[in-house]
Amino acid sequence: MKTFTNLITFCLIVILLGSCAARAAYISRSERFSVSSSPFGESLTPSTSKLLNSSKESAVNSISNTTTKSGFLLGIYFTDIELGDKFEIQPEVDFLLVKDLNEIQAPILVKYDIVEKLSVLAGPNLGYLLDAPDGFKSFNFGIDLGAAYDITDKINVNTRYGFGLTNLLENTSGDASSKLSGFQIGLGYKF
Repeated sequence: MKTFTNLITFCLIVILLGSCAARAAYISRSERFSVSSSPFGESLTPSTSKLLNSSKESAVNSISNTTTKSGFLLGIYFTDIELGDKFEIQPEVDFLLVKDLNEIQAPILVKYDIVEKLSVLAGPNLGYLLDAPDGFKSFNFGIDLGAAYDITDKINVNTRYGFGLTNLLENTSGDASSKLSGFQIGLGYKF
């Protein structure tokens, strides 16, 4: 609860200091766990996997499992940081409330206006898992891709997909990985 209170305080300070907006979204997070190895205890590189799969008798063990959980996102983002006529930078601070996967994220997105009221967004996303279980890393890195449509001057609807790139498992030999990705859809309000 202390972390949540600190986040709310930080959000209020940012709102008072600059031109920004708040957003709320429904989020669906997927955790993909996979293990790939040969019977000889080796991790499979793409070339090894291709070679083994092309043989008639492939003795490759591969397991993957995806778990999906839903939740909500609350965040703030800066507006009007222009790089040109159609480009803006949109740094954010988001708090994701997903069962057992609560996270604070800091995406830094480039926003490009395709046509009036419609824009696309893309950029890196740094995250910190607040309740990482034993054996998992807390820091997460990914790439976000999305779009936003301005309903009015103050309200927009936005959607985004985040591709998790960090293997969150600690002390792995390279043959096991766990990555977080997620889809979100929500509303933004400019102050």
